[in-house]
Amino acid sequence: MKQTTLCYIERGDQYLMLHRTKKAHDENHDKWIGIGGHIEPGETPEACILRECREETGLTLLDCRYRGVVHFRSDTYPDEDMHLFTATRFTGTQIECDEGELAWIDKRRLFELTLWEGDKIFLKLLDTRADRFDLTLEYTGEALVRAVLDGKEL
Repeated sequence: MKQTTLCYIERGDQYLMLHRTKKAHDENHDKWIGIGGHIEPGETPEACILRECREETGLTLLDCRYRGVVHFRSDTYPDEDMHLFTATRFTGTQIECDEGELAWIDKRRLFELTLWEGDKIFLKLLDTRADRFDLTLEYTGEALVRAVLDGKEL
């Protein structure tokens, strides 16, 4: 099972988003996602997200906050547990990302972007919930077929 991280870095009413366009054979190709990546052996989710953010954006996070876990289940892609974070404070100068284009996007415009359907669920949770959550998203191909939040079907 893949173990990954994802962080939504906030600047006012915007998130730093990554439009995945540069990697070959990318399951997220042409989707907009947050910043993150695979947890390396012996690495904690917190250490991973700090490393991934620095590598992909040039930014050092100062207040990374663990928000929950998202379990992706798919008939097409390997199962994945993704540890979700937000951050509001950072230092550094933004760099070009080798996985796609980085852009600061107004939160009000997020749902105009090409997103995974399940991402829309947890993006709403980031905006409306302060507590940690556990979300399972089941996909057939790219279609979301089931979502379970904290043990309750949505």
